[in-house]
This record gives sequence, structure tokens and C-alpha cells, in this order.
Amino acid sequence: MSAAHVVHASPTLQVARVESMPFAEHTYVVGRPGRPDCLVVDPGFEPKAVVAWIEKARLEPRGILLTHGHADHIAGNAPLVARWPRLPILIGAGDAAKLSDATANLSAPFGIPLTSPPADRLLDDGERLSLADVEFVVRKISGHSAGHVVFVLDGEAPPVVFGGDVLFRDGIGRTDFPDGDFEALAEGIRRHLYVLPSETIVFPGHGPPTTVGHERLHNPFVRDDSPR
Repeated sequence: MSAAHVVHASPTLQVARVESMPFAEHTYVVGRPGRPDCLVVDPGFEPKAVVAWIEKARLEPRGILLTHGHADHIAGNAPLVARWPRLPILIGAGDAAKLSDATANLSAPFGIPLTSPPADRLLDDGERLSLADVEFVVRKISGHSAGHVVFVLDGEAPPVVFGGDVLFRDGIGRTDFPDGDFEALAEGIRRHLYVLPSETIVFPGHGPPTTVGHERLHNPFVRDDSPR
């Protein structure tokens, strides 16, 4: 079982990460230092490690935030809800149907069919929410998945993005799935991410963290075409 470890610690925000196999997907546990609650972003195939981290820290999760509905990002939903039955699941409106459809969430095609409990709240672009004293803006960025969203903590210094499978270090999410669209993904990255401060940290669904500034300059798939 993978163990959680802290990947970001500031006076106001702590982020722990669990890497879940077999897809090396990243689940994040997010909270304010000194508070008794937290959020879970994209629980994958190793929920026991997530539960162990939360219990060891004596935290209470207040929400599951899903960037999208692919299997490697939702596999831990049912075990977490079994452990904390009142834990709500939040997902972009356009991907909610994937939770209950093993074909649409790509688990059946990979030979590991699974489903999730239904969403408790559907998210739209531009919504601003506060859970566990963490404030964030929801931004819809289609292309990897039709209803993919990212969570932007723009009140942090530096700002933080939980980006799912949109923007990776020197890469982007796949667009060859049934509802993939490269042009939509590139347009969403430029519109919603490349406008953020250069020091903005992006915690992706796979691979190492990156920054908006690095990707503007070096991402080989999506160039920053805006005048600066």
C-alpha cells in the first residue's frame, strides 16, 4: 500500500499526496494547519492509504472533490463514503453520469469495472465554494473529459490549482478518449490556467507538480499565445 506524504506545507495550507497504482494517479488530502477537517481530491485505487493518513492526523473529511469521472480518480469514493457515510461527493455536472457507468468512466474497457456512489453536488464553471475553511473557484476545462473541472485556490500565496488530468509538467491530459477534444483542452488551459500568476502551483492527477509560469514557457503541447 502506498503511503501518504506531504508535498506542500505553508503556514496556511497543507497538501498530502497518495500515489495510487496501477495508473500512478494522485489523490490529495488538503487542509488548514491546526484545523480538524480536510478535503479529499480525486480518491483513486488506494483509499486505505488515504483513510490511514486522515485517521492518523485525527481529521474529519468534509468533501470529496472530483476533477472528473474517470475510474482512476473515483475508485476510492465508495470506500471513503463507507468510512464516513455523510461525506459528500462533488463533481462537474458534465461528468456526473460517469460515476454510475463503468463503460463511460473507462473502468470496464480496462477490465476493472467499478462504479461510485452518486454525486451530492454538481459543480458549474465559476462557482466559488468554501469547505473545511478552504475557498476555491471551480473552472470547467473540457477536452480530457467533457465535464472536467479544476479547483483554483486563488486566495493562497502562491495560488494553488488541483488540476486533475488537464495540465501536467511539460504535458497535457489525453484527448483520445470518447469525449476528448484537444482544441477544447488547449483553449481551456489558456483561458483558465495561463491567466493565473506565474508562481501558481499546479498539482496534477499524474506526475510531479508544476507551475503556470513553467508551462507557459515550456509546455510543448499548449503554447501561451497571449501578448505579455
